Amino acid sequence: MIQGGPAPAHPATRGPRSPLWAFILRRLVLGIVVLVTVSVVVFAATNALPGDAARAILGRNATPASLQGLREQLHLNRPLVVQYLYWVTGLAHGDAGMSLAAREPVTKLISDRLVNSAFLVLCSGLISIPLSITIGAYSALRRDRTFDTVASLTTLALNALPEFVVGITLVVLLATTLLHVLPAVSIITPGAPPWSDPTVMILPTLTLVLAVTPYIARYMRASMIDVLESEYIEMARLKGLPELVVMRRHALPNAMGPTFQVIALSLAYLAAGVIVVEYVFNYPGIGGALRDAVATHDLPVIQTLAMMIAGLYVLLNLLADVGTILVTPRLRARL
Repeated sequence: MIQGGPAPAHPATRGPRSPLWAFILRRLVLGIVVLVTVSVVVFAATNALPGDAARAILGRNATPASLQGLREQLHLNRPLVVQYLYWVTGLAHGDAGMSLAAREPVTKLISDRLVNSAFLVLCSGLISIPLSITIGAYSALRRDRTFDTVASLTTLALNALPEFVVGITLVVLLATTLLHVLPAVSIITPGAPPWSDPTVMILPTLTLVLAVTPYIARYMRASMIDVLESEYIEMARLKGLPELVVMRRHALPNAMGPTFQVIALSLAYLAAGVIVVEYVFNYPGIGGALRDAVATHDLPVIQTLAMMIAGLYVLLNLLADVGTILVTPRLRARL
């Protein structure tokens, strides 16, 4: 007779929350380390820009006394380490500092522009992500047929074009030479929300959709083909399961796991790539704010926008990792 205590719990009966939360905690700590490193790089790079912030604000006719007074007011006369600690401490408490050019809080200066850019990224993401997943999955199902060939060639061609080329081409086709059905520039009334005039959103959104969709679609196609050729998909078909059930319950969840990483990178790319698109269409978002800040040597605005983009990268990568684990049974079993 075998004696002993209760049998240990089977790994499948363990609660999934503890390993998952431990993984999230580790990624959060790693994300904080990344953000601290990025903050050092951003601060050093912005302070290495040529020019004097105080002189850029006061102009060439500023007296030495006024320049010295402004440098003391903005803490520009202190050592770089002290300036960095002062900036990081304020940023951690939600205080991004004062704009050197506009002489108002940075958060107030960029708040409307952030809303405009966020709405543009949201519209582009809501269209491009489902569209690219559908194109990629259907291309894998129709592999080497007419739809797959046309979709592969089209996405390959679009993937090779920069955003500004796509944007200018759309302006030529839909706003100037061929058809004049949409505005060539996206002018939004100051203080008005970007959704107040949907027509000005069409060309910038379409440009970002055409820039992101090919990349996700091609990756989704490759992932779906790899899953469809796996043994468990063939076993599910041999069991007599309907093809729709095989696709919905077995193929798509496992193909979506790796694709989540690409979607996260694409969304982060939208947040950074929107700067070029905003410049092409004169869209009042963070792209214009960053361009003006570089021109006027407005360091707090440059640093704040750079840190916001870096923070978005870290957040989206964390969400992608968690989403990949949740939709992939094999990864859930390893936790």
